[in-house]
Amino acid sequence: MTWHRIDETPDEGRVRTAVVDGRTLALSRCGGRVGALDNHCPHQGGPLGEGSIENGLLRCPWHGYDYDPLTGRPPEGFSDAPPAYAVEERADGTYVELPDPAPRPRSVADVLVETLVAWGVDTVFGMVGHSNLGFAEALRRAEERGELRYVGIRHEGAAAFAASAYGKLTGRPAACFAIAGPGSTNLLTGLYDARLDGAPVLAISGQVPSSVLGRGAFQDVDLSAVFRDVAVSTVTVHAGSDHAELAASAVKHAVDGRGVAHLVLPDEVQDLPSSAPAGTPDGRRADLATAPAPASVDAAVARLRAARRPVLVVGQGARGAADEVRALAERLGAPVLTTFRAKGLVPDTHPLGAGVLGRSGTPVASWLMNESDLLLVVGASFSNHTGIAPYKPIVQVDDAPEAIGRFHAVDVGVLGDAAVALRAIGAGLGAVPAVDQRGDVAARWAIWRAEKARRARDDRGRGVASAAVFAALSAHCPADAVIAVDVGNHAYSFGRYFESAGQPVLMSGYLGSIGFGYPAAMGAWAACPERPIVAVTGDGGFGQYLAELTTAVKYGIGVKHVLLDNGALGKISKEQLAGRLPVWQTSLVNPDFTAYARLCGATGIPVHRADELDDGMKELFAADGPALLHVHADGELV
Repeated sequence: MTWHRIDETPDEGRVRTAVVDGRTLALSRCGGRVGALDNHCPHQGGPLGEGSIENGLLRCPWHGYDYDPLTGRPPEGFSDAPPAYAVEERADGTYVELPDPAPRPRSVADVLVETLVAWGVDTVFGMVGHSNLGFAEALRRAEERGELRYVGIRHEGAAAFAASAYGKLTGRPAACFAIAGPGSTNLLTGLYDARLDGAPVLAISGQVPSSVLGRGAFQDVDLSAVFRDVAVSTVTVHAGSDHAELAASAVKHAVDGRGVAHLVLPDEVQDLPSSAPAGTPDGRRADLATAPAPASVDAAVARLRAARRPVLVVGQGARGAADEVRALAERLGAPVLTTFRAKGLVPDTHPLGAGVLGRSGTPVASWLMNESDLLLVVGASFSNHTGIAPYKPIVQVDDAPEAIGRFHAVDVGVLGDAAVALRAIGAGLGAVPAVDQRGDVAARWAIWRAEKARRARDDRGRGVASAAVFAALSAHCPADAVIAVDVGNHAYSFGRYFESAGQPVLMSGYLGSIGFGYPAAMGAWAACPERPIVAVTGDGGFGQYLAELTTAVKYGIGVKHVLLDNGALGKISKEQLAGRLPVWQTSLVNPDFTAYARLCGATGIPVHRADELDDGMKELFAADGPALLHVHADGELV
């Protein structure tokens, strides 16, 4: 037992909560004496310190039970009293005697966290709450040991988007973490983003106690049923489960299945004592760099040997084969066109880099595709937004059998890892008759850059043109940055106008979810804290997760945010007009985002005119910590 000084005591006839040595007490003063009870009512854990003194008794605020505020004596006929602690009022203050805290035993939650760490999970985004406290304590202990990083977000949707972006960038899963009921359902949009874009993510849900599960208790939701569509695996961890194995298999499912694995943790299971060892990945992972069948390689080689103007179209699935893509392109003299998700895989400054193909792309890429006589498509999904020409001869390389010929027949399908397949194709090529198209690439870029410069000079006096914004970003963005882009008009403009020096781009691809950009930038920071991180958003998307700027400030997440504010959901306005509909309910009422950033403790930089962009960008990238460049954009000059 140890005596602890109490900093403040209540007035006569009052009760209050005090935290003493990390424990909460219900302190009261009755008849001139100070009483100290454990703050938890023995019935359902109600906070006695939030109760009241009535007729000399302390009344629980939840159920109205009365206790002696000095001794904890319960109502007549009851025996379940809260612990009472000795109090002494001394000359130098009031003291309470508390038992020394017993060491917290290793728990099921500890086994789960230790297993996740062993499998390489080093970052968790989430929100601590009443149904996940045991797991949260295990996370705290792991963070204290230096084994992982925890980022407490303001909305669970941001946690899922951040984890999705982490998986897209690294191929490894981060975890997102929520309470039962609404906390977990808030994760779903970000998890669908991960599912549709093939990003590994681990989702962890607290759950109501098993004794009330399925009986309509508070926040009682069948989470496995809710998550069954979005997850490759959803499992509830029970008291008798092999806890380490369930955690290990969850990570394995997420990585091997390139999707979401979900664990449900009933409240009481998290704190059960456990001496089980953590699970490790030793002998549990396969080498996914599979080689293609020789016959398919030979068929691809034959097609390339016969082609005069082949082009490479590369998607996100080719991210790990950037060197092989460049080597083959240079050998063929063939341009490299990318999907939006693969923007930057070959820099636009490379003599064969042709930029993005499709609705968000450049006329450079579309012209070269139209002039081609063979498309070598590597790791691309054939999205309708990309517009890969189905009428061209196509050799498709992908490591997923369901991706080969997904939407229409291809001439040659090569099933295998992109890097391995391209090396095999290159080894079999020999001499090729292809035309060196570097001159065509340079000529088309010259035409497009002249047009971009004209658009950057456009000024109607209603804000800054997007071409000018992305010309400035192209000039100032560090070559080693990671860029997270939201959904909207600004994204189309970014794809067209931003000239990449090889920076990887994160986006919400197949889901196309507005709001992705800023949380994704936080995920990129967690994955690559040593690199500059840039978020590019519109006012509509950023408005969905405004509060996460305070998360960035809290953790020193130095996101450099380029915010294009046109006061509207501009993309939706354009779609209404395209459908011959009136523009309706797409205008936005925005705060002064510069002032908002400063109020949050970040750097806020306003830009009202194009001639302020250069200095604004310099200040943005020189700022310490999170910074926001608030560009007042002309919604018509996109």
